[in-house]
Amino acid sequence: MQKFCKNTDMDSVYQEYADLVYRFLYSHTHDAEWSRDLMQETFLRATGSISRYDGSCKLSVWLCQIAKHILYQELRRKKHMETVELTDYMADDSVPDGEASILHQENRIELYRAVHHLPEIEREVVLYRITGELSFREIGSILGKSENWSRTVFYRAKQKIRKELNKNE
Repeated sequence: MQKFCKNTDMDSVYQEYADLVYRFLYSHTHDAEWSRDLMQETFLRATGSISRYDGSCKLSVWLCQIAKHILYQELRRKKHMETVELTDYMADDSVPDGEASILHQENRIELYRAVHHLPEIEREVVLYRITGELSFREIGSILGKSENWSRTVFYRAKQKIRKELNKNE
């Protein structure tokens, strides 16, 4: 991995990773303006601490870790830790075609309850995929895993959701 120093061209880093960081934040906030603000703060802090980046993880992972830290600070500051109801923020057409069938269940509340009951890592992958519209490669990168790992976790989580929904019918 590459180690960066103060002379790193943060403009090129921003150009390459801004969209990924934005979508990562949007998958958590479901608020475009707030996500843009948090993304800007992420790159501001990254610029100030790029000399401490040691290359032990991908740059995208490092940036998303900063973004997540900033988001949690903001949530604590605003005392906004309540669970966001996904149905208020996700339009039907925001889901990739392959996964659309699972989301078009008659009772979407049950779907989100099933997602909520998944183990944390599966829940995170599912939410990044359906609300952040992140690719499996991007999800793997954010979580420090492979694209195949994120596909497998998503597939297994989707099977658990289907099983849970069928049990409740």
